[in-house]
Formats: sequence, structure tokens, C-alpha cells
Amino acid sequence: MAETERLSECIAWIDLSFVEQDRTPRWAIEVGIRCHLDGMSLHEVSKHLELFGIDRSHVAIHNWVHKADLQPISTVPEDQLAVDEKMIRLHGQKFWLYGAVDPQTNEILHVSLYPTANKQTTRWFLTKLHRRYQLDSVEFLVDDADYLGSVLAEDGYRFQIIQHGNRNAIERVFWEIERRTSSFADSFSNVALETAQNWLEAFAVYHNSRQS
Repeated sequence: MAETERLSECIAWIDLSFVEQDRTPRWAIEVGIRCHLDGMSLHEVSKHLELFGIDRSHVAIHNWVHKADLQPISTVPEDQLAVDEKMIRLHGQKFWLYGAVDPQTNEILHVSLYPTANKQTTRWFLTKLHRRYQLDSVEFLVDDADYLGSVLAEDGYRFQIIQHGNRNAIERVFWEIERRTSSFADSFSNVALETAQNWLEAFAVYHNSRQS
């Protein structure tokens, strides 16, 4: 019991209200979700849980992550927000990742995945971000990405084009997301946009829990 208590420490950010039956202990579901978001593949998590007498398939573990519906919640910095767009590959298919990171705390405020990148998808991302956090007084830090700068200028947002400094926060987050998606591609076996988006949001919650 001591080992299971140790494994389930510091995971209050996982909401298990979706659990409707007692087939799997809640501590095991929490540990499974955390291990997967910490870098284990779904198959590796399944094998890990077997050490504690929990026999669940990688499909069941994937469903835990999906049903938990984890959403990043954070506060907005008083002055700056690092944003970026980047093409990533999931099983050979191209998707465009948009993200916003607080450069002071390294917390992820929002991530979105789209099948293409253009001014419209950029506006969708910025609109969702603005509705959630009300960004009237925030200065966006961007590089020379294809659409972010032009859309921010057209829509009247304050922004600064910068290659390094505080904007590096978003680069570090994108690097970690790319590393994770390539290290356990079984998370995206169907390459469904909704599935990938759900995992990204869950990862953002996990990432933020480690910044505090």
C-alpha cells in the first residue's frame, strides 16, 4: 500500500468524476494517466500496472486519458504571452500545432491542433485564447511565423517579433510535445484530430502541475 500511496501523490489535478464503476481502483487510474503523460507508452503503462496486480489493456488506459477531459487552467501574465505555430507529424500526417505559454511561469495556457495553417485557423486559435483569458492588455511574443504576426497586426493586438528571450518558453514546450508524440505514437494510432487534441490538453494540465 505504501508504494501505491507514493505513486498517487500530487495528482489532485486529475478529475475522476467520469469513473462510474469500481472495476479499476481510482488510484490505479490516476497512476495510469500520470505515467502516460509523463512519457510512458500506453503499452508500457499497462505492463507497469501489472506490477501492482492491475490488469488493464492499453485501450482502457487510452480511454482513461480521453474521459478525464483535462483542460489547462492558468492565469494570464500582466504583460506578455509567448505564442507560436508549428507543423508536427502524427503517423506521417501533417498537423499544425498552435500554443500559448506564460513566459514567466512556463505554464501552458492553451493548445490547439488543426489540419492546416492559414489566417482562419490562426484567428480561431486567438479567438479561443481571448475568450478564455481576456487578453486586451497583453503583448504577444512571436517569431516570424507565417500567420501569427499578420493576424495579430490586422486584428489590433499588441505584439513583438522576437527570436529569443521570453519567447523561448513556447519553443521549449513545443520541443517537449514533439518528443512525447514521437516517443509513444500508439497514442495517435487512428490520427483522429479530436483524440490528438484531447491528449494535448491533458498533457498541458500535467505540464502545468509540474511548474508549481
